[in-house]
Parts: sequence; C-alpha cells; structure tokens
Amino acid sequence: EVQLVESGGGLVQAGGSLRLSCAASGFAFDRYSIGWFRQAPGKDREGVSCISIGDGHSWYAESVRGRFTISSDKAKNMVYLQMNSLKPEDTAVYYCAADFVVGDSSWFLSSLYDHWGQGTPVTVSA
Repeated sequence: EVQLVESGGGLVQAGGSLRLSCAASGFAFDRYSIGWFRQAPGKDREGVSCISIGDGHSWYAESVRGRFTISSDKAKNMVYLQMNSLKPEDTAVYYCAADFVVGDSSWFLSSLYDHWGQGTPVTVSA
C-alpha cells in the first residue's frame, strides 16, 4: 500500500537543471520526512537532501548545498528536488525514501528509511 514514485530524471548538459518529483501515497505524509538519495555505479548510496514534511525543515549534503533545493506540497503528497548547476559527478540513479524519525545526525543514513521508490536516472554530460 505504501508507494513512492520518482519521476523527472533524464539527460542534461553540465550547468543545466532538472526537477525531480516524488509522489507519495499509503502513509501519513505529514508525520514523515522524505529524503533524496543517489547511487552511482560502484558507489554506496549517498544522502542528497531531506525534508521534514510537518515543519518544513530541510537538510542538504555539502556537495549539493546552494545548487539543489528540496520542497514539498502537502496538499498533493509531493516532494520535489530542484537541481541547478548540474555537474557530471551528479550522475546517478536518484531515489526518494520515507522515514518516520529524522534529525541532524541521521537524515543521511539510508539504512534508517522505511520505504523506497524505484529510482529515476540522471545523467549529466560534460
């Protein structure tokens, strides 16, 4: 019943922008935090950003701070990741994930997230 569906990935040139979307259903959206993670070939899954739906608090990895912006639309059960000034090293499959308890010291820990989408690939060409 719990479902997370990502969309918006694609191919873009370095310096360009993409907006990823995560559609959530089947759980109490306002009680959760939604994180964005990415995984490149041969690499561990990396936390990119997270937002607490109830209060709007957000976190960012240092590698994307100032370039990416996370936001939510409570009425639509949607979370977005606006990605600007994209770099080739941003190339990865991007996943959204839901976690009930998130804080400063835990938002980036993929093992704590309860539910995951299937991912949407992002390729940034040089």
